[in-house]
Amino acid sequence: MDLRTKYMGMTLKSPLVVSASPLSKTLDGIKKIEDAGAAAFVMYSLFEEQIELEQKELFSISTMGSESFAESLSYFPDVAEYNLGPDEYLEHIRKAKESVSIPVIASLNGKTTGGWTRYAKLMEEAGADALELNIYNIPTLTELKGEDLEKNYIEIVKSVKDNLSIPVAVKLSPFFTNLANFAKKLDEIGTDALVLFNRFYQPDINLDELEVEPHIVLSNPTEMRLPMRWIAILKGRIFADLAATSGIHYGEDVIKMLLVGANVTMLCSSLLRYGVEHLKDIQEEMIEWLEERDYESVMQLQGSMSQLNVADPSAFERAQYMKAINNYVINY
Repeated sequence: MDLRTKYMGMTLKSPLVVSASPLSKTLDGIKKIEDAGAAAFVMYSLFEEQIELEQKELFSISTMGSESFAESLSYFPDVAEYNLGPDEYLEHIRKAKESVSIPVIASLNGKTTGGWTRYAKLMEEAGADALELNIYNIPTLTELKGEDLEKNYIEIVKSVKDNLSIPVAVKLSPFFTNLANFAKKLDEIGTDALVLFNRFYQPDINLDELEVEPHIVLSNPTEMRLPMRWIAILKGRIFADLAATSGIHYGEDVIKMLLVGANVTMLCSSLLRYGVEHLKDIQEEMIEWLEERDYESVMQLQGSMSQLNVADPSAFERAQYMKAINNYVINY
């Protein structure tokens, strides 16, 4: 069975990609990802806050006491001469490239234009095969218009694209007024792939301490329906590749995503829950399904059930809402 697929100009041995997660934080973990059969993996994210923190700490150290004595003004080199980036992350990319043969996709997670371009370039120089931009911005200003938020995204992506030679993916949330239109805008500036969708971790309330605290919940298979619908809608309408993420746990989930048009499927929660070896089970389930239906390759079925190709395109739109409600059976 030919499981190969194309993603951001790379030919991958299968559509099974490990998404950004703690699984890639060690070289041993990365080797296990490859051994389990992953076609590629996304590095755990480098956060903008990490970059800002290191810059602040270095500035504090380099200027400590500089106003006390005249001679201390030249004690430290100019701050601009320092490499202010998280060296450990860049070194991890280099070591990962030396240790495995599958593509390494770096991940940059931020919220402002800031140092995106600089650190994206450093990741490319460290050997990353591609870059995934995770623009994590939760707008809370009532004065901020949706069009201004989208403009900020476009500026970040365009700035990065203009300065890199490796492909760039953008990981999006579903929270846009017109997601199809925004996807088109990203496509028009040359974005190589869209990753649908980002799962924002929602805060919770600790009733004992009366404090707001982070709350991490792993995805479940029902969450795949949202990215599945939008991949089906976007397939054939934009040139960018499409990566599915959220709720992909089993081989049948991967098949569904491929049918609507995904180039790759990205897995995280299922591997954290069942172990990275679960990749082998997913691949076996995929192959069994494909062979039973006489498919010869993954590319043969990709997009065959996108909105442009199904007999009833409205199946992915509002008309199905009434049908689903009317067919629901209530048990009294």
